[in-house]
Amino acid sequence: MRALVIGGTGPTGPHLVQGLLDRGYDVSILHRGTHDSPLIPESVTRIIGDPHFRETLKDALGDRRFDLVVATYGRIRYIADEMVGRTPRLIAIGGPPSYRGMVNAYVNTPYGMPLPTPEDAARVDSEEEFRFGYLIRVTEDAVLGHHHAGDYEATLFRYPVVYGMGGIGASVWDVMERVLDGRRHIPLADGGQIAVTRGYTRNVAHSVLLAVDHPEQAAGQLYNCGDLQQFTAAQWVQLICEVMGHELEIIPVPADMAWSTADFLPLGSAPFHQLLDLHKIRAELGYTDVVPAADAVRLAVEWNLAHPGKRRGNDPGDPLQYAAEDAQAALFHEYRRKLAEIPHVTHEVHHPYPHPKQPGLDRDHRRR
Repeated sequence: MRALVIGGTGPTGPHLVQGLLDRGYDVSILHRGTHDSPLIPESVTRIIGDPHFRETLKDALGDRRFDLVVATYGRIRYIADEMVGRTPRLIAIGGPPSYRGMVNAYVNTPYGMPLPTPEDAARVDSEEEFRFGYLIRVTEDAVLGHHHAGDYEATLFRYPVVYGMGGIGASVWDVMERVLDGRRHIPLADGGQIAVTRGYTRNVAHSVLLAVDHPEQAAGQLYNCGDLQQFTAAQWVQLICEVMGHELEIIPVPADMAWSTADFLPLGSAPFHQLLDLHKIRAELGYTDVVPAADAVRLAVEWNLAHPGKRRGNDPGDPLQYAAEDAQAALFHEYRRKLAEIPHVTHEVHHPYPHPKQPGLDRDHRRR
């Protein structure tokens, strides 16, 4: 059996490649050649070509045929077209920006995405609404269109924010860098009370490999994926800090003023929860985490300590905006001090039901 992974050198690629090797596939990867992964065995064939363009993809593949293609990178709608006649099975990777309300939250009533968001939730309606999300919708339709036309059996996955080995973005390193720089606080939109679905590299790759293992069930289906347990941004910061033996005070700021941590909301999305419903992949493919989320965060921190990214905190120009963060922290503490000076009454909180202290009374001690 021959399998092709398009991409393969990104965060989930090595796990997908190894999973296919373990299942007896003769595996090739197709990528641009800008970097490789030492985790991919030398026995895996490297095909160099750019999967973003029809002509370069076609030239790179030549007359090759595969029993399975897993497309994790490139312009998937072009890949979907090129795979006709080359494979009986295509597994393609997309993401949640096709959901209506992820980035342009105010097109929905109520604002934001449904909680949690199932696979059949409304999608971006037009380029004017959100071009990138609309193009992902077009791609989803192209892949499943080939399935319904009988060109091959197709399965689609919507990846969450992926973290762990080789993870890209603000999930882990942006917090770790502040800890390593000895920072004492971090501003987060709305106090970090927003939850965005994340997935550890091994867990997300396991989701895709379940479709390999259950071809009949997965054929023609679209699945959300991610860790079973999710955290708010504030909890995320706390977990990373606990592993590193440090503490960062969360400074609540309005979302449009969270300048230094704007990447905590992917694609500049609005400050609303983005929680994907995982019921379908659990019920149909039997998904469960390979690594529990809290353990996965620890492993991600340890990996980043062993493979640190660029340290930017002391660079000229203050790229992490520490000066702005310090100013925000000072204003926040002054704001709290002034709020506390406002005359007020603090009410005790009690359970609303009566709780009699002795039998036979028609009212409890609070006259309920």
